[in-house]
Amino acid sequence: MKGQKYVLRMADVTIWGIHAGRTGDADTLFLKKNFIAIGWALVGDLGKLKPSREAFKAAVARALPDCKPAAVPNNAGQLFRFVHEMQEGDIVVYPSKGDRLLHLGRVDGSYRHDPKLESRYPNLRPVKWLRAVPRTQFSQGALYETGSAMSLFQLKNYADEFRAVLDNDTAPQPPPVKDDPTAAAVAEEIRQSTQDYVINKLAQELKGHPFAHFVANLLNVMGYRTRIAPEGPDGGVDIVAHKDELGFEPPIIKVQVKSTVGKVGDPDASALCGKVGDQEKGLLVTLGYFTPQARVFERSKPNLRLVDGVEFVELILAHYEQLDPKYKALLPLQRVYVPDPASAED
Repeated sequence: MKGQKYVLRMADVTIWGIHAGRTGDADTLFLKKNFIAIGWALVGDLGKLKPSREAFKAAVARALPDCKPAAVPNNAGQLFRFVHEMQEGDIVVYPSKGDRLLHLGRVDGSYRHDPKLESRYPNLRPVKWLRAVPRTQFSQGALYETGSAMSLFQLKNYADEFRAVLDNDTAPQPPPVKDDPTAAAVAEEIRQSTQDYVINKLAQELKGHPFAHFVANLLNVMGYRTRIAPEGPDGGVDIVAHKDELGFEPPIIKVQVKSTVGKVGDPDASALCGKVGDQEKGLLVTLGYFTPQARVFERSKPNLRLVDGVEFVELILAHYEQLDPKYKALLPLQRVYVPDPASAED
């Protein structure tokens, strides 16, 4: 605010990050009515609970019986921090999705419960907004930290950037993206999360023979014709893949699939190799990983290919748009572009 400046010099003043709902639906409450707020309306007036984490956990469990037990402490912890750990004078950072600005303010009062103001966000703290700064003025690390999955969280790793904004009335110049290790870390975390999601989803939903049908569909969109062995004893071959219509012309690929996420050793690779003729190829696909011994065996057999879970996910992503609609529904994914500093340096 012009003419007013809040100088933050006390290192022990906490800096909080907060979101206005998943879609920013409390944005008006935040910026027009000068409150920060969190939901959990069914829990009721938090000020009436005993000031202990156990009391908050019990209240969340009672009010939200469908809440997974592992999620109860997380939810209760956010509520407890909002009521008892957040102090008047603390700094709050709100990344608004509406104007794409980071709003920095000072907590200006104690907790209050007022469902009349906004029924979905009845748990309130008054706030005095001090500055609104474009996202481009902060480093990738600071932006990543404000993007926490939680509604309320403490900013620690990049707190000095926000302190500098309030102390100096200017935002520090962020480091070049290629020099900011957080850009690469964000991209890697997204890739890892996607890999975990796809592998776990397939392992849970397509155990056994259904996984063979999924692999066959992927091979189809890659340009192969496939024949799937009937369910039951298959002699170590689940799919036969080929390029020609009748399956006479090489290469003929004999495929074995494993829908487990554990390790696969060289005995499995060797068993498949024994089913593969001199003019044929062998392909072993698993959602898990191969032992070093299996990889050594693969290198000794030029007609054998081992595809582990990570590589299999890469193949899925490369051909995702062409998959059967039922498999796309099973794995709902969207294309996202992420920073790739390594390519920028080439």
